[in-house]
Amino acid sequence: MKVIICGAGQVGWQIARHLSGEQNDVTVVDSNTDLVRRATDTLDVQGVSGFASYPDVLDRAGARDADMIIAATHSDEVNMVTCQVAHSVFSIQRKIARLRAQSYLTAIYSDLYRRDHLPIDVVISPEREVAAAAMQRLSAPAAFDTETFMGGKAQLLGITIDEDCPVVNTPLRQLTDLFSTLRSIVVGVRRDGSLFAPEPNDQLFVGDDCYVFVHTDDIGRTMEIFGKVQKKQERLVIVGGGNVGLTVAKALEGRAIRTRAKVIERSRASAELAADALERTIVLHGDGLDSALLNEAGIDRADAMLAVTDDDKTNMLACVRAKAEGCPYAIALINDPTLVPLMGPLGIDAYINPRATTVSSILRHIRHGRVRAVYSIGDAEAEVIEAEVMSTSPMAGQRIRDIDFPEGALVGAVMREGEVMRPVGGMRIEERDVIAIFAMANDVPEVERLMQVSIDFF
Repeated sequence: MKVIICGAGQVGWQIARHLSGEQNDVTVVDSNTDLVRRATDTLDVQGVSGFASYPDVLDRAGARDADMIIAATHSDEVNMVTCQVAHSVFSIQRKIARLRAQSYLTAIYSDLYRRDHLPIDVVISPEREVAAAAMQRLSAPAAFDTETFMGGKAQLLGITIDEDCPVVNTPLRQLTDLFSTLRSIVVGVRRDGSLFAPEPNDQLFVGDDCYVFVHTDDIGRTMEIFGKVQKKQERLVIVGGGNVGLTVAKALEGRAIRTRAKVIERSRASAELAADALERTIVLHGDGLDSALLNEAGIDRADAMLAVTDDDKTNMLACVRAKAEGCPYAIALINDPTLVPLMGPLGIDAYINPRATTVSSILRHIRHGRVRAVYSIGDAEAEVIEAEVMSTSPMAGQRIRDIDFPEGALVGAVMREGEVMRPVGGMRIEERDVIAIFAMANDVPEVERLMQVSIDFF
C-alpha cells in the first residue's frame, strides 16, 4: 500500500514508523526540511520538503498512484485543503485528517466532509481522543495507565506494586495456579527504570510498575489481587478549561453516575466559553497553581484532580500542589515522554500522552485486516499490538508454545468469536482469532513478521 503522510512531527513520525515497518511504501511530506531528514534517516521512508497542500508537492510525493493520504500537520486548514487536493486532483481513495478546532467537529456540520463537499473519510480529533483517555483513567483510578482493546472487552492496566500488595514476591507462574479462572496476565514490568517482558518464574517486587492485560469483567478482582481499592470518583477538579478539559467536563455531566466537577481556567475568555457550555459544572477563573483557588475548588475533598492545560510543567506542578493539599489522586497531561520518569518522585498517580492516543486512533482507522490497534508504552519502549490472524500468518494453526515469539514478546489475550480468553501454552491460534501481544520495541519487527499477510488482503 502506498501512503503519503503529511506532517513529520511526533505523530506523523510514529505513524510512518509503524506503516513502513509493515512493508508499506511510505512518503513523508513536511515544510520543515530537518523533520523530513530525520524521518528519512531513521525510517525506511521517502521524504519530500514542501507545503503539503500544494498540488506540485503532492505530485512529487507520488500522489498519482497513492492509496491513502494522512494529513497530520499542525494546521487544520492545511490538513483540510490537502485532502481536497488529494481528492480533486489525484483521486486518492482514502483520506484522513487531524482536526483540532472544535467548530470543525460539531455534529450539525458533519455534512461538510461529504465526498461532494470536503472529502475527508476519517476526522481525528486529538482533544476528543485525549478526553476519552482521561475518562478511561478515571474509570480505573488505581491504575497509572489504561488502554482499551478488543472492542472494549479487554484492558491494559498499569499497576504500581505497593508494600501491602498480597502477591508481592510471588512468582508469576504461581499466580496462574492460584487464580486459574482469572482472565488476566502480567505482560510487562518496569523495575529500576527498565521495562522488560517477565518470565514465568519472575517475581513482583515493591516499587515495580507492572502492565496487566485483563478481561474487563475481571478488572475489579484483578485490582483486589494486586492490593488496589477502586474508589468512586464523585468529586473532581479539572485544571484547564480548554478543549480537553471542556470535553471531559461535558462527558462527566453526561454520566449516569453523578459527578461534581469544578473547572479552573486561567484565560478569562476560555473560562467564559466553558461556563456557557456547561450546565452543572462550576467554572473558576484563575491559576490552577494558586493554593487559595484550589482550596476554593475544594481540592482537599476531591476524589481526583485532572490537569490538562497545554503546558506539561504546569500540569505536573498542579498535580504536585493538589496532592500536597490533600487530593488522593492526580492525573497529568504530558506531551513530552521524557518527563514521565519524574511522575514517581513527584507523586503523580497517572498521565495521558496525547501523541500516543492520537497515533493509536489513526492506526485503528487505517489498518487493513490484520492489525486493529497499537498502543505505545512509555517513551516508545514497548507496544501492545492487537491483530487479527490471517490464514497466511505463521501463527495460524500453531499452539502458542510452538510459536517462535521473540524473547521480549508475550501474548496478553486471545479473542475467538467475540469471547476473550487468557492465553495458555497449549492453546492453538486459529485463523480469524484476534490476538493481543506485548512486545519490546526491538522485538516489534519480528512480531509484525509473525503477523505478516500477503498483498491480497489489502
